Amino acid sequence: MSSLNLDDFTDLIERPDGGVRRDAETRRERQIVPPGALGRLDELGEWLAAARGEVPVRPVERPRVVLFAGDHGVARLGVSARPAGGAEQLVRAVLEGASPVSVLARRLEVPVRVVDMALDCPPDAFPPDVVRHRVRRGSGRIDIEDALTPEEAEAALRAGVAVADEEADSGTDLVVLGDVSVGGTTPAAVLIAALCGTDASVVTGRGGLAIDDLTWMRKCAAIRDALRRARPVLGDQLQLLAAVGGADLAAMTGFLLQCAVRRLPVILDGVVATACALVAQRIAFRAPDWWLAGHASGEPGQAKALDRMALEPLLEQGVKVGEGVGALLALPLVRAAAALAAELPEKEPAEETADESAEETAEKEQSMD
Repeated sequence: MSSLNLDDFTDLIERPDGGVRRDAETRRERQIVPPGALGRLDELGEWLAAARGEVPVRPVERPRVVLFAGDHGVARLGVSARPAGGAEQLVRAVLEGASPVSVLARRLEVPVRVVDMALDCPPDAFPPDVVRHRVRRGSGRIDIEDALTPEEAEAALRAGVAVADEEADSGTDLVVLGDVSVGGTTPAAVLIAALCGTDASVVTGRGGLAIDDLTWMRKCAAIRDALRRARPVLGDQLQLLAAVGGADLAAMTGFLLQCAVRRLPVILDGVVATACALVAQRIAFRAPDWWLAGHASGEPGQAKALDRMALEPLLEQGVKVGEGVGALLALPLVRAAAALAAELPEKEPAEETADESAEETAEKEQSMD
């Protein structure tokens, strides 16, 4: 019997401060640029103020990219354009600064953290700070077997909680969340289809490294078979993650929940992070109030899950590479919103009076018409 009570997250997670958000909206109305003229930047600034509980909102000064890594047994079916067990090379590229996320993070001066949860390689292949939360070597083939044992699923979720606490305690003020995996979009699609009550074909995408039609059909069949195994355990999210998730997905779910507990905002990357967010929403319905959807990756499963959580992507650039790249591209937008909300000057009292008089005149003219 698990000692982990997921219902506790519902009690621990509160919404961002509504009073602070109203104060931010009032301040925005007093600034020299008319409300609405900055588009979604207004909404972003107000959301960030509520999440951080302050008006004017402080700038985002200590963001971090956090990437959970793992290999998935289902990749052995040929559902990915990458070889099964190939996530080790992807992680190595990130750590050596040769991956897209590393290049962008270096340019934006944002540190990158990789957390190995289930890479299919010896644990001594990477430094201790990367592998110390590892649960197992690879995850099971979800079309015919569980990804994890119940004990491994709980350990992975607890590891995600611990990583969130480490980030919050170290002063991280915003997280860009992504994954480094081979085969990870397949369990992500299964989770989304199961929780949204839809068929495999609706959520099966082409992946970061695009697959051909034959591979897509194999992937769709694997998702269909895994869905049959997922539906009987839909009422228990920990069992669901054990059956058709993986150690990296379970850890990301725990991470998202604990970030909401710790009032730490998160920008979600692609379909894998979004699938974990959907599981976390099922556990604690207020948790999505602490997350932003960084971008639309083009994966149909991601679009389905974001719609279910009522999260609108900040960017639509067609970025499919994963590894947190799309979400990291959205970080400058969030930083810009915070800067504008905090630093735009307010109108002089005379200007406010003139604006109010103009509004009253316009209202009178409309009533005469």
